[in-house]
Amino acid sequence: MKAAGTIPAGYDSDNGMLHIAGQSVEQHIETAGDTPLFVYDLARVRAQVTAFRRQMPAGVALHYAMKANPWPPLLRAMIGMVDGIDIASAGELAIALECGAEADHISFAGPGKRDRELRAAIVAGATLNLESEGEAERALAIAAAERCTPRLAVRVNPDFDLRGSGMKMGGGAKPFGVDADRAAALIRRIVAAGATYRGLHIFAGSQALDPAAIADAQRSALALAARIGRDSGAVPPLVNLGGGFGIPYFPGERPLEIGAVGAALAASLAARDPVLAETRFAIELGRWLVGEAGVYLTRIVDRKISHGETFLVTDGGLHHQLAASGNFGTVVRRNYPVAIATRFGMEPAETASVVGCLCTPLDRLADRVALPHADVGDLVAIFMAGAYGATASPAAFLGHPAPEQILVDADRAQP
Repeated sequence: MKAAGTIPAGYDSDNGMLHIAGQSVEQHIETAGDTPLFVYDLARVRAQVTAFRRQMPAGVALHYAMKANPWPPLLRAMIGMVDGIDIASAGELAIALECGAEADHISFAGPGKRDRELRAAIVAGATLNLESEGEAERALAIAAAERCTPRLAVRVNPDFDLRGSGMKMGGGAKPFGVDADRAAALIRRIVAAGATYRGLHIFAGSQALDPAAIADAQRSALALAARIGRDSGAVPPLVNLGGGFGIPYFPGERPLEIGAVGAALAASLAARDPVLAETRFAIELGRWLVGEAGVYLTRIVDRKISHGETFLVTDGGLHHQLAASGNFGTVVRRNYPVAIATRFGMEPAETASVVGCLCTPLDRLADRVALPHADVGDLVAIFMAGAYGATASPAAFLGHPAPEQILVDADRAQP
């Protein structure tokens, strides 16, 4: 038997039926029309935003990294709660604009931007986070041809990383950003070319649960921004400090102490180099805002025994929830929080693996976990499914239909 991650607090049940935002999972499925189904609880997202505002220093802006979950109904809600939207493609730019984001509040990062993507962002008025000198030259040429002034920031590949992060984005040779020792020269170039200089993007890593490690990375980012500001002769109007805030997916992990992060950042900002006195700061978050708000529901269509092991075969799988299968950014496969949603809170009675409907041994949503006895027709809930779910999974694999998705709001459901 293997352990599963801890189910987030706040979920309840009625006679063994899991409730989300005040309604049973079967009611949500009836509303959506079918399983598999992602249910996103907007009240949980709103609580995360409120916690950020309360715990971070006043004036630090909150940006939403929409790659975590770009589903339009959720994105429209996010646009109304945050200060900026961070995108990584022209497709995301189009979705963000269609959902009501103002171009001036959109920043576009990511290597390999094609000329038509650069053009779309420049013409729209979004900020380009430049990933290389070559990209800068292409952006300047496109802006000249379009007879408009581009809004350009520089993404820096920092000379440090975020300790303990799930994905390190700095501290060595990386495809992301301009190496720190070349950033000042690039800033001088784009300023001399007449571009509107928008600042720096310094992203050292993601999915960290150690507040001290995040605080260290933020201090290092502030020092680096000050050094680049002095060397370039251009004060950065905005420094995007990246994110890195993790959520506890796996056994033994504990929620990030965001209050400790906020206190440390307040001290670092108070002691920052005077060159950054007029600089504004932002933190870019994705999974920390929306990850815990999502639950993936999939129905058991077969129960089988093979060589003494029990398999609960569902109508879902890794084509919707790749991360839970252990095939998205993890080295060692570990179990997400999982429950039998129609027997929620009941004592475990067996060890079973939850597998999907795909013809591959990789399609395993939970590996040998303790669960109540479940039969065909029961529902499985995979928690922590609000980020990097539907759009981060190979939805076209084997031609199965896309999952249903709904947005619910427990706060609005109250009488």
